[in-house]
Order: sequence, then structure tokens, then C-alpha cells
Amino acid sequence: MIEQAPSHIDPSRRRDNLSLLAIASLVAVVHIATNGRYGFHRDELQTLSDSLQMDWGFVAYPPFTPLVERLAMTLFGHSMIGLRMFSVVSQSAVVLLSGLMARELGGGGLAQITAAIAVALSPLSMFEGTEFQYTTFDYLWWVLIAYLVIRMLNSNDPRWCVPIGAVIGLGFMTKYTMGFYVAGIVGGMALTGARRFFQSKWLWIGAALAFLICLPNLIWQFRHDLISLHFLQHIHARDVRQGRSQGFWLDQFRIATNLASAPLWIAGLFFSFRNQRYRMLGWMYVIPLALFAATKARFYYVGAAYPALLAMGAVAGERWISNLRRTWRWTIEVALFAGMAVCGIYFALLIIPWASSGRLREFALKNNGDLREEIGWDDLVRAVADVRDGLTPEQRENFGIVVGNYGEGGAITILGSEYHLPPAIQLTNSGWLRSYPASLPNTLIVVGWRQQQLDAAFTGCRVAGHNGNSLGVKNEESEDNPDIYVCGPPKQGWAEFWRTHQRFG
Repeated sequence: MIEQAPSHIDPSRRRDNLSLLAIASLVAVVHIATNGRYGFHRDELQTLSDSLQMDWGFVAYPPFTPLVERLAMTLFGHSMIGLRMFSVVSQSAVVLLSGLMARELGGGGLAQITAAIAVALSPLSMFEGTEFQYTTFDYLWWVLIAYLVIRMLNSNDPRWCVPIGAVIGLGFMTKYTMGFYVAGIVGGMALTGARRFFQSKWLWIGAALAFLICLPNLIWQFRHDLISLHFLQHIHARDVRQGRSQGFWLDQFRIATNLASAPLWIAGLFFSFRNQRYRMLGWMYVIPLALFAATKARFYYVGAAYPALLAMGAVAGERWISNLRRTWRWTIEVALFAGMAVCGIYFALLIIPWASSGRLREFALKNNGDLREEIGWDDLVRAVADVRDGLTPEQRENFGIVVGNYGEGGAITILGSEYHLPPAIQLTNSGWLRSYPASLPNTLIVVGWRQQQLDAAFTGCRVAGHNGNSLGVKNEESEDNPDIYVCGPPKQGWAEFWRTHQRFG
């Protein structure tokens, strides 16, 4: 009789792995089941429009997210579920990594499951799985770096600096706020015993690898006069002016994390600084947090730093309750998980598009501006197509569509193909950088412009249609500048018009 080789996998570890995979899979199933409702967000439409003109950089962001969506569009066409699939995988990976970080920090099954659930039920994490945006993948890179840093600190092996450098490079190719996290990493090393890694060649190899990965985008920026820097300055000034940075501290508790998990991440921050080995993790949170607060950034910029703290807090909590009587232990566990569940369910009803009609949809649309911005793009494209059909045969032979913002531009360019509409003429972000058409149109359908703007810019304008949405949802497209116009060419000529009408948004 042949004996089977004994398994080298600890049964408890196998059970923990299956638990974490089950939680991450449930997150994926929920998003896959609901991501096909409503429509694309205006930011998604901008990314899809940019992905048709791939380059090493774009005005609003580096090239990673458009590249991913170009691949997704090749695989899935215009399917919202398919195009959002990489975001779903990204956030499921975040949940899994959160549990694995708890394990690497010395936690058992309870700590791992707690960390994974705390992240899965965080409002910001939920949101990142509902849309594809650069923030989605940026969130993954921050969490993956934290995991790799923990592995490096545990092993005291500087060779971990190489994969850390690779992920930092990907982070810079995804969102420029990775620089704030790098400040936290470097500061965390310099201020703790991890400064020993500065003496290793592997750290500098990792740094060189990060630089090489993002070098093409850096070259693109210099070739385009650092246009993204000008964009970021404009957007930041707009956000501060409109008060979008207000609530920064409150929203760290309310949206960046699950409110009921606050004791976990606060404990995680405390014990990170108390533990000499992991003190670097504390600085990796505090330094970016301080920089974002000082610069009046939006609250979610630091959101991806919380999974590491939640993992540390879950480990500390597991050790603490292990010394309590069973009754107290069960009471605390039930209170924590019930609190996270209540907060998680409430925000899930706000964030995730559970229903295509009825009270759940009305509740979500009333309280979530991002969901409202997913409504009406098909209606807009149909309205523009109707205006096109109303043109004379001579006008239809040489017409263009000028839009007021990147959402309208993406809708016309991506969704308009079904109606045989030409790509939009866009003055915003990378649309402006790509310039006006080589074959200049004589007739223009203009969407999203105010009357006084039209009178100053174009000749012979008349109202030819109206934009709204069939659901009667009030959002930017249905409320702001809903009239659609037919105009003649720019009064200044195309070159001067383009020079004087650049927009950031």
C-alpha cells in the first residue's frame, strides 16, 4: 500500500486562506452582480475616451488606468460589468491583502478575518469596486506596498526593496499622489531602525527600478511643458475654492474607513509606534496624512493607508481579548462585527447600485452624487443624434460635435459610435491637447455651453435640442446648460479659438 505524503500546509492556515478567499470572492460577486446597472460615470467616460488615443501620459492622470481600460474594452467591448472587472479584481485583492497583512503581523484567524471584513465594509473600499478610476488602482498599490514593507521588516531582507520599488513605479504611473506615500516610506525608514536599509544596494536597485518604470511618463511631461502640474494646480485651487477639502478629518472616520472600525485602526496606529519593528508603518500613515491635511487635500487621498492600520489593530485586539473571559470576549466580538455590519450595510445602500428601480434606487440616487452622474449619458447621445438627423444634407456632410466637459466628450466618443456620430471635439484636459480635427467642420453641434459663451465663440447659433434624462434625475447634465445648439465655425478661427479656450476639469 502506497502511503500519501503528509501535507506540509498547516490546517489552520488552509482554513484561514479559505476564509479570506471567501470574503474577497463575496466582494467580487456583489460588484459583478450590480456593476451593470445605471451607466458610466463621467470620469469613466473620460478614461475610455483617452484609452482610444494611448500615450505615455494624459493631462489628468498617468497612463496606467487608460491602458487597463483599453485592454478591458478589447476584451469586453462597452460592457460596464466587463470594463469594471479590473476594478473588482483590484478591490478583492485589497481585501485579501488586508487579511494577509494581519497574518504577517502575527495575527491568527480572527485577526485576519477581522481585518479583511473591516476593509471590505469600508465605504471608500466599496466605492472603488463600483467604478474604474485611477483611485481604484492607486488604492491597490498603497496596500500592496504596505504588505511588502511588512514582509521586509519581518525578514530583515533588503531584497524586498526591489518589488517595493516596482510597485512604487506602477503607482506613479497610476496617480501622482504616490509621491506623498513615498514621502511616508522614506520618512518612516529614516525615523526608525529601518534606516539600515539605506545602506543596502537593494534599496537603490528598487529606487532605480521605480524611476525606470515611470521615466516614460516623466519624459512625456517635460515634452508637454509639465501640463499635468498645471492641471493639478488648477484642480486643487478649484477644490479649495468650492470647499471640497472641508470635512477632511471627519471623513477619515466616516467614509475612508468603516466608522465602527475606528477603534481598530486607532489601536493599529498606537501599536505600530509602540512596536519597534513596525514603527515604520505608523510613519507611513502619519506623514502622508499630515502632508495632505496641510495642503488641504481631499479626504480620500490617504484612504489606502488604513488597511495596514486595521490589520495591526486587529492583531492587537485579538491578543487583548484572548485574555478576557469568554462572556466578555463574545460580547466585544459581537459588538464590533455588528457595528461594522450596520455601518457597512448603510453605506452599501448608498454606494452600490443594488436596484434599477424602486425605493432602493431612489434612496441611493438621492444621497449619492456619484451615482447621479451615471444617469443620462445614453439620453444625451440620442438627443445629439436627433439634432444631427435634423441637419440639412449639406450640413451633415461636414459637421462636428463640440462639448463642454470631458463626460460629454467621452459619451459622444464612446457611446456615440452606436449612432454613427463622429468623435467629440473636446477642449478639456487631453482632448484639448489632441487639438481640433484636421478636416475642419463647417457646422457644429454644441453641447454643454452657456448662451453667453456661445455668442462670444461661435457664429449663427440656434437652439436645436434639449438634454435631459428619461428618469428625471437631477444632475450636472440635466440641470447645467441642457440646451443643444447648432452653430457655425468659431469667430476667431480654429487656431485662435483653440489657443484661448483650453479647459481643465
